Amino acid sequence: MNRKVLVVEDDSDIRSILKGFLSDNCCTVDTAADGREADEKMRSLSYDLIFMDLMLPYKSGEVLIKELREFSDTPVIVLSARSMLETRLEVLRIGADDYILKPFDLAEVLVRMEVVLRRSSGAVNEEPQVLEYRGLKLYTSENRVIYGDKEIPLTAKELTMLRLFLEYPQKVYTKANLYESAWNEEYCYGDNTINVHMSNLRSKLKKASGEDFIDTVWGIGYRLKGETS
Repeated sequence: MNRKVLVVEDDSDIRSILKGFLSDNCCTVDTAADGREADEKMRSLSYDLIFMDLMLPYKSGEVLIKELREFSDTPVIVLSARSMLETRLEVLRIGADDYILKPFDLAEVLVRMEVVLRRSSGAVNEEPQVLEYRGLKLYTSENRVIYGDKEIPLTAKELTMLRLFLEYPQKVYTKANLYESAWNEEYCYGDNTINVHMSNLRSKLKKASGEDFIDTVWGIGYRLKGETS
């Protein structure tokens, strides 16, 4: 299955080698040469996995991982020459899924990637499924959303919320429903997180389609536009 991967690496030779190798192994590969470029891509595009160097211009890999974990569950494998045990443990503690020391063997990179993706998916043989609504298509096994011929880049949380709406189109979801499903944590009344993510999701869908897909049910929550229970 094709995977969409981001390689964040300031060394042009390593970046080129990884891109070529991963492309040859059924991956669609995007790259970033510094922390600023990586930050922009991680916030605007969806990836199945990110390879992250730590020592980057403008913004370090550690900072990028911490910030990524505020809005995305995308798996991260660190590629670094820093071999101190304390560094490796701290990087895993802040949200990385694996740590590979440089210089590395490409075969090891591929195996580690497969293991991390299998672990993060929670399913080995997921059947391909497409959820459709008014021209909007969500490919669940690939975490891709398409409208017409446009791919809509969504974060992991936005994808989770949209999938809930499409799987149960007549259901009205409260903020607590959405938060506890997407974050796996108890919802705290007054938390503005859902408002922000819902606004971003609606904006992205409308920008791609010209349509509003989600209605606010005042005093209750949200549901797909035009659907009634």
